[in-house]
Amino acid sequence: MTRTGDKVPDLVGPYRKPSRGAEVRLAGGTLGFLRGAWRIERQLTDHRCGARGSFTGRAEFLATADPAVLRYAERGELWFGGHRGPASRALLYRELPGGAADVRFADGRAFYRLDLCSGTCTVRHDCGQDRYVISHLVRAADWLEERWEVTGPRKAYDGVTTLRRLDVSSSA
Repeated sequence: MTRTGDKVPDLVGPYRKPSRGAEVRLAGGTLGFLRGAWRIERQLTDHRCGARGSFTGRAEFLATADPAVLRYAERGELWFGGHRGPASRALLYRELPGGAADVRFADGRAFYRLDLCSGTCTVRHDCGQDRYVISHLVRAADWLEERWEVTGPRKAYDGVTTLRRLDVSSSA
């Protein structure tokens, strides 16, 4: 969430659709684009305490026994405020008709619907009274950016995540 006086005024916000004729089209759909290994870098800003941090590591969208499902796993190091240590996250991505994906937490709870076929997608997830707005932008065949804006009575932070493909041959 951008606040008056922030030094990074364009940290978050929904991406605009590309201008006519410049629209990205992902032939393999969302899962086809995501499949493979990525380098991940994330910048975080907590507006409640004023702390800034970063996360760097590896993210993988891995095949499962079900060909319509990818398992997402990220592992790396988190630096936030006075904390420095390992961090990880896991999600499940199930292919939907038309090229979109149903994104779920590792325990199967619903998170959001992601459709990268046009190159951009903005989603909203309500978690109690907290609201997550996550905007995605495919910048190139090997580059995805996410911008998170989280607001509510328990949370107020922004994040920018950059994923750069490690193995270009894994893109379909």
